[in-house]
Amino acid sequence: MAQKGSVEDFLAMAVDAAKKAGEIIRSGFYETKNVEHKGVVDLVTETDKACEELIFNLLKQQYPDHKFIGEETTAACGATELTDEPTWIVDPLDGTTNFVHGFPFVCVSIGLTIGRIPTVGVIYNPIMDELFTAIRGKGAFLDGKPIKTSSKTELVQSLLATEAGTKRDKTTLDASTNRINSLLFKVRSIRMSGSCALNLCGVACGRLDLFYELGFGGPWDVAAGAVIVTEAGGAVFDPSGKNFDLTSQRIAASNPLVKDAFIEALKQSE
Repeated sequence: MAQKGSVEDFLAMAVDAAKKAGEIIRSGFYETKNVEHKGVVDLVTETDKACEELIFNLLKQQYPDHKFIGEETTAACGATELTDEPTWIVDPLDGTTNFVHGFPFVCVSIGLTIGRIPTVGVIYNPIMDELFTAIRGKGAFLDGKPIKTSSKTELVQSLLATEAGTKRDKTTLDASTNRINSLLFKVRSIRMSGSCALNLCGVACGRLDLFYELGFGGPWDVAAGAVIVTEAGGAVFDPSGKNFDLTSQRIAASNPLVKDAFIEALKQSE
């Protein structure tokens, strides 16, 4: 057993919470969903809410002094400021649109920041039964086996993931499609899986080589994935090339060999 209050203990509890929430997602995946709209195309289900409640209840019992930031709580109660305190940042169901459509790219994402630095990350896809984990400084794993980013050295060999986001105004969509158009000339191909957290896992285990997203929901989309990519030997950064900011709603990730070329391509796509 990991010592109570150690990072290994935090990871074990996060895995337990993710697996239990995963059971709720798995059972709801094949049933009729009760869907609400947060925006024109931004969805939330009863499963999102039930999973967040379960995860927070489990973790609060163990760590009553820790802070908590969750997607659904934030939607209901407003934003919580990220502080230096140990803070659990949770997306109870990343890929809600996929969940509603029965598309199996859905996951639970549980990240822990300490001193505002992503320190523990757990991402679990209960439909494909894949568990990604990482502790800062101790490597990244898929189902307990070490993972590392790809060894691609050129953009033209690289598979890029991004997302269309949930905004549907003309300015945002034009900027988004123009950027994709520019990048498609430079990479092998492009994917939109519908889950920011699983895209980061894809980079971490070498299925994807490049990922960027602008204007995603909040830190819950990236808190766990950022530490998983970093511990797999990857780079996580702002699409402008600056340092990654967990609260900025902007992220890019790649293997380190194509990072500079990717940043240059992103700048040219603006």
